[in-house]
Amino acid sequence: MRARGIRAGTSPPWLTRLQSTDPYGKAGYFFERMDELFQMKDEPGDVNTPEARRGSAPLAVRIRPRTLDEIVGQDHIVGPGRLLRRAIEADRLQSVLLYGPPGSGKTTLAEVVARTTHCVFERASGVLSNVAQLRECLEAARHRAKAGRRTILFLDEIHRFNRAQQDVLLPYMEEGAVILIGATTHNPFFFVNSPLVSRSLVFELKPLSVEDLMILLRRALSHPNGLAAWKVVADEDALRHLATVAEGDARRALNALEIAVLTTPPDSSGGVHLTREVAEESIQKKAVVYDANEDGHYDTISAFIKSVRGSDPHAAVYWLAKMLYAGEDPRFIARRLMILASEDIGNADPRALSLAVAAAHACEIVGMPEARIILAQATTYLATAPKSNASYLAIEKAWQDVERNPVAPVPLHLRDSHYVGAERLGHVGYQYAHDGPGHFVDQEYLPTDKTYYHPTDQGYEEIIRRRMEQWEARRSRPRSMGPEHESA
Repeated sequence: MRARGIRAGTSPPWLTRLQSTDPYGKAGYFFERMDELFQMKDEPGDVNTPEARRGSAPLAVRIRPRTLDEIVGQDHIVGPGRLLRRAIEADRLQSVLLYGPPGSGKTTLAEVVARTTHCVFERASGVLSNVAQLRECLEAARHRAKAGRRTILFLDEIHRFNRAQQDVLLPYMEEGAVILIGATTHNPFFFVNSPLVSRSLVFELKPLSVEDLMILLRRALSHPNGLAAWKVVADEDALRHLATVAEGDARRALNALEIAVLTTPPDSSGGVHLTREVAEESIQKKAVVYDANEDGHYDTISAFIKSVRGSDPHAAVYWLAKMLYAGEDPRFIARRLMILASEDIGNADPRALSLAVAAAHACEIVGMPEARIILAQATTYLATAPKSNASYLAIEKAWQDVERNPVAPVPLHLRDSHYVGAERLGHVGYQYAHDGPGHFVDQEYLPTDKTYYHPTDQGYEEIIRRRMEQWEARRSRPRSMGPEHESA
């Protein structure tokens, strides 16, 4: 079978070019001509359709702000009079690290700098670039610096470089050859080398508010590079749904809007009516900002533990649902609940630890999705249990004494006496507690009057506290039972 329009035994121009020795020419020309080879000549593409006019770039890229005044949100760093805005407007930018969730405007800020600065603006990516390419860019910046020209290097996803690769930037930053703009979704204090952080200003970008996203969505509908050609009439609740479900991510909201518009058939007038139902279909299940090694993970488990400790079962169950919905390992959550049961509840409810351990074992046996029910039971029980950190404070204080002070000797009468010669060493005088009235005898167990465990009046610890007060009343050398009476 012969291809359309090609005579047997001849080589078409595109194939002749493909056989060139230039590898870039081969590949580039080949892919450029493939659609032309198989396109039917009697079916030309319509260059007047909105699809043709809109181009191939995503909506978020086509309507990206070009000036600081066009940026929506982030007023805490680019609002009037703010440090970063002043530095950009004066073209006196120093090395900065832009840290924030996806779609918060990190790349947008870098693009604005690229348009306003008189410096040479270079771009690299922690995903696509390697150290050799980075060194080449940095060496070029060094030569420019010797000629009196500054270079700004925008390094997107800087956390993708490991610490050794990040160190490549240090000497060039130190000598002023390059000004770094690093963008990352990770906390730079954990994922960027300390020397880089110390040489940079760190700006945290916040997720955009619903109202900020509403502004962007309306702008996209009227922007000449956006969706203006589709003559969209969008219901208010449709736009608000996109803005709410996007959770502060401008890119996600704009992508969903574009999908909604492009997949909705025009009405009789040629316009597109965007309804709430269409918006819901376009954004589908929302992606929770949560990752096993990112801030979302640590921030959410922190909120979860603090909610349980703070006796708010509603908040605790919400954060539990978020973690499990995002795919968190239920065993990790169960381990944290076991720790909390001792640290924050302790003897105020001794059953709390047993229940947390049982929940952990049950999760191992049952697995998801049913394990969420077990974790919810454990979470709500611990959140509503009486709270006490007395046991935690006791071990912390005793630990500090052992660590910082001379270790107290074991009293002779408490030392092991189950061997021949123990009596000759003075290991005598121990009184068996069960022989005393109420199974209590007054003898020294620690050669100091310091106290560590101070039960509260919460739950079962109230009973423990009264019992300890009764024992203390029978001691010949009383110990102070409150922190305010402790000896140094």
